[in-house]
Amino acid sequence: MLSLNKKLFRHFDWISFLLILALSSLGLIFIFSATYSPEKPFSLFFKKQTFGIIAGIVIYLFCSAIDYRTWMRLGYFLYALALGLLAFTLIKGSVGMGAQRWVNLFFFKLQTSELIKLLFPAFFAHYLQTHKNTESISFKHFIPIIGVLLLSTFLILKQPDLGTGLIVFSSGLILLWLAGINKKFFLYGAITLLITTPFSWHFLKDYQKKRITTFLGQGKNEKERYQIEQSHIAIGSGGLLGKGFLKGTQNRLLFLPESRTDFIFSVLSEEFGFIGSFFVLLLYLMLFLRIISQIYLMQTPIMQLFAIGLTIHIMLSTIINLGMVVGLLPIVGIPLPLMSYGLSNLWITFISLGWFHSISTQQTYVIE
Repeated sequence: MLSLNKKLFRHFDWISFLLILALSSLGLIFIFSATYSPEKPFSLFFKKQTFGIIAGIVIYLFCSAIDYRTWMRLGYFLYALALGLLAFTLIKGSVGMGAQRWVNLFFFKLQTSELIKLLFPAFFAHYLQTHKNTESISFKHFIPIIGVLLLSTFLILKQPDLGTGLIVFSSGLILLWLAGINKKFFLYGAITLLITTPFSWHFLKDYQKKRITTFLGQGKNEKERYQIEQSHIAIGSGGLLGKGFLKGTQNRLLFLPESRTDFIFSVLSEEFGFIGSFFVLLLYLMLFLRIISQIYLMQTPIMQLFAIGLTIHIMLSTIINLGMVVGLLPIVGIPLPLMSYGLSNLWITFISLGWFHSISTQQTYVIE
């Protein structure tokens, strides 16, 4: 099962690995800045993230060394456990910031919805793999997948976690589209969404409604618009070169909320300016273009679908987070992959990229 041999080393994707390492290291630097105080320079958050990155690298290498088909089968059967954990979280989960999203695991809290991002692509790909010998995959073959996707999204939204719910649901729809489901499904779904939107509004939490109305221009700067206004000030005040490391006033004076998590990019922009922000955006772009090019070269649709599923949530999270902090999208509480503080999201990202690397390495073996 393990492929720790000369072939693995020779075909190891060092470019992607270095890009991942660069982004996570930059994230650690700005978590240090966001949580720094003269009395205690190395905060608990910084220490946890340092451990998380070191462990994440080990996990990434381990996942890269195992055949992707093993992960696909394992993920398929673990998905039922993930759904059970989601249900358990609603009953006995840890509460924080008005949401019940975590399960306490000794020194850190596991955000159970993060497991769905990782395991749904495995469930999806393995399910289609078992039907690959069917003469034609009709709509009825997709019904179990659609049912599981809707159930997963519902359980996540009940926590409530609108951001992760949107990521999971959007990723699932993209996979269904690429897998060739009848396009009438999307047409009828869009019509249903338009009809039910006025009713769905009443099921949103008050803070979720406020985030949407704030995005549409309502709310006062000192209340509902406080987060996004402070983010704008931080990003704008950075200028071309930034104020310097540990010299960001919005960050240092604690005006910027959630600076170590959702708004870590605002900390970067204030201290390193446009040049630093552009450099980080370039790193993400290089990583995503490399992923897309590798997916394009994969020989079988199952490999491609599994690979897309493992990485699409990372791309969507990056786009939404960046759009959120600059005011182009509503604030929905989505961290910036590899850079924001949070062990659950960090490790799921490392595992997803490790599984992806396993697929791309296997592809190289096939070509040879």
